[in-house]
Amino acid sequence: MKLNKEEYISHIKDINKQIIMRKLLDKIEISINQHTIEYTDFLDPFERFLAKSILNRFNNLKYLEFGGTSNSERKIIIIYPFYYIENDLDNKLKFLRIIGDINSLLHKDFLGAILGLGINRPKIGDIQIHDDHVDVIVKEEIGDFILYNLEKIGNKNVKVIEVAQEDLKEPKIEYEVINKFVQSLRLDVVLSTTYNLSRQDSINMIKSGKVKVNWEEITKPSRELKTGDIISAKGYGRSILHSIDGVSKKGRLLVTVRILI
Repeated sequence: MKLNKEEYISHIKDINKQIIMRKLLDKIEISINQHTIEYTDFLDPFERFLAKSILNRFNNLKYLEFGGTSNSERKIIIIYPFYYIENDLDNKLKFLRIIGDINSLLHKDFLGAILGLGINRPKIGDIQIHDDHVDVIVKEEIGDFILYNLEKIGNKNVKVIEVAQEDLKEPKIEYEVINKFVQSLRLDVVLSTTYNLSRQDSINMIKSGKVKVNWEEITKPSRELKTGDIISAKGYGRSILHSIDGVSKKGRLLVTVRILI
């Protein structure tokens, strides 16, 4: 069976997402033709949304998302023939724990050190930061390489050990809470209010592809947000439009935004 890949991705505008979905379709084709279990790299929530919209069109296949913990942000998708039993599937992941002098280090430090070993980002799942250790979920194929080669993060000496999936715990999420009035729920308005940017700077960031909403790149400043939307702004981090708490006499909205630390 040969798939017409363009038929399945013609609605996707983002070139990078098209490439990822073509790789997904390659795995779908292999699973159908060779009756094998296939594994994607780690995908973010929007990429998985696109992937599932394609996978749901194949009645002879099943799929399973897996990221290590129940609330994992980045997950792989396991694709398999419909007659396989889910309990028999291997997740093909390794769970690594970083210990040592890590208290002053941030998420970007751990990610940068791992990428510095020459590893591609899609091979790395969630990096879960705890008080005295950091857990990293990775594809099995690169696990041992990280285990034996990651010795420093910045100028800090660290040690990496392998742990079982059962040893993972959901990380504690910390955030700064702000309450502000906004003129509307337009993306450019909320972005400028959250990060104290000028309206024009926010518009320029959005139009240049530096802002995502729910992991989808958004280039229209007029995009209307809703409660629960997650905004990622390059260079500024991530925030959540947590709630809309009231309306002023002049019609301005009082919103609560949580900025992830």
